[in-house]
Amino acid sequence: MKNVTDSFVSLGYWPSAGSFGFNTDILATNPINLSVVLGVLIFFGKGVLSDLLDNRKQRILNTIRNSEELRGGAIEQLEKARARLRKVEMEADQYRVNGYSEIERQKLNLINSTSKALEQSENSKNETIYFEQQKAINQVRQRVFQQALQRALGTLNSCLNNELHLRTISANIGMFEAMKEITD
Repeated sequence: MKNVTDSFVSLGYWPSAGSFGFNTDILATNPINLSVVLGVLIFFGKGVLSDLLDNRKQRILNTIRNSEELRGGAIEQLEKARARLRKVEMEADQYRVNGYSEIERQKLNLINSTSKALEQSENSKNETIYFEQQKAINQVRQRVFQQALQRALGTLNSCLNNELHLRTISANIGMFEAMKEITD
């Protein structure tokens, strides 16, 4: 009986293990907080980011298909130009005595104009692809930045007192005004 009583008495000497409070040890809490925030960002942002990237990928693929069609048209024009070139060469054999230099000049002009058209088409395709890629990258960056900023502000709002909150808002407004001046 004495052992049972001693066990209840000894429970009174133990500190309460189930109490709730704030852990002020920065080195212990920051990795936990960061891992939770990163986990939430990855869990909730993955679908949005994946959808955004899939949509952008489809647009880029459509642009590439359109560019390939344009390229196909340019190749077709090139084939027509080559056929015309062959025709001009046959005529050149007939008219060699009368005007060989004139025919050569027409041939060079035809080749140059066709190659310029093909080159312009290729450049247009490359510029369109580059533009769409940059646009997609910028949109993804903006989306991720906005989501991170919203979550960070939510976390800050729940942790700051009024005075610190007002100072943080003032500092952020100053940063945004400076960014606006830079972009203007």
